[in-house]
Amino acid sequence: MNTVDPHTLTGAYALGALPEQEAAQFTRHLARCPACDLEVRELQETAARLALAVAEVPPAGLRTRVLAALPEVRQLPPTPHRATVVPLRPRARRRPRLPYLAAAACLALAVTAGGLAVRARHEADQQRDRSTRAEQRAAALSALLAAPDATFHTTALKGGGSGTVVVSEQQGRTAFVYHGLPKLPGARVYQLWYSREGGMVPAGLVETGPGGGAVLLTGTPRGADGVGVTAEPRGGSSRPTSPPLALVPV
Repeated sequence: MNTVDPHTLTGAYALGALPEQEAAQFTRHLARCPACDLEVRELQETAARLALAVAEVPPAGLRTRVLAALPEVRQLPPTPHRATVVPLRPRARRRPRLPYLAAAACLALAVTAGGLAVRARHEADQQRDRSTRAEQRAAALSALLAAPDATFHTTALKGGGSGTVVVSEQQGRTAFVYHGLPKLPGARVYQLWYSREGGMVPAGLVETGPGGGAVLLTGTPRGADGVGVTAEPRGGSSRPTSPPLALVPV
C-alpha cells in the first residue's frame, strides 16, 4: 500500500483478497476515511446479496458431519482485524453459505471486467485495422504519384472545385486528387466512374472534407477512355443518375 492509492483497494478488501499485511494497513485506513468505509460496507452487502442468488440448500446430514469433525479441526488464532458486519434483512430458514459470497462477487466482477476487456480489445483491433488501411492507401498513392509513366489530367467540376486524375498503366492504378469540392445538397455524394466503350463502371466514392484530398479508384484503368464524376444518392449507384460534373479523358 506504499505505492498504491488506498482508495482503489476497497473492492479487494471487501472480498478478502488483500494479503494480511495490506489488509491490516487498509483496516487502519478505514478508521480515518469515512468514504472508503462506506464503500466497503456497500460492496460487502452487494456481494452478500449476489451470494443469495446462488445459495443452495445444504444436503441432509451436513450439520451432523460438521459437528462431528469440529474436535479434529485446529482453531485459528484471533486476528487483529476489525470485524465487519454485513447488514442483511433476516430471512426465515435461509442461511447463506459464506464461501459463495466471494465466489459470486468475483464472478460478477470477472464477467464485467471480461466484457470491458473484450470491447476494448475489439475497439483497439478496429483502430489498428483503420490505421493499417490508411497507411497502405497513403503508400499506394505516393507510389502512384512517383510512377515514371504517371499522367496527370486536371479539370474543373460543374458546381465548383477542381480535380486531377492520375493514371499509371504500369501500376494499374488511378487516383483522383480534388480540391474545393462544395458539399452536395441533401444526402448526395460524389461518385467516380471509369468510362469504357460508352458505358460507366463504378470506381468508388469521394469522402469530401475541408480543403481537399485524394482517393484511389477501385478497379484498373486498363481499357478505360476516361474518368467521370457525378453526384449520386448516399451509398452510390450502380449507374449514373445525373449528368456528369466532370468527364476527364485518360
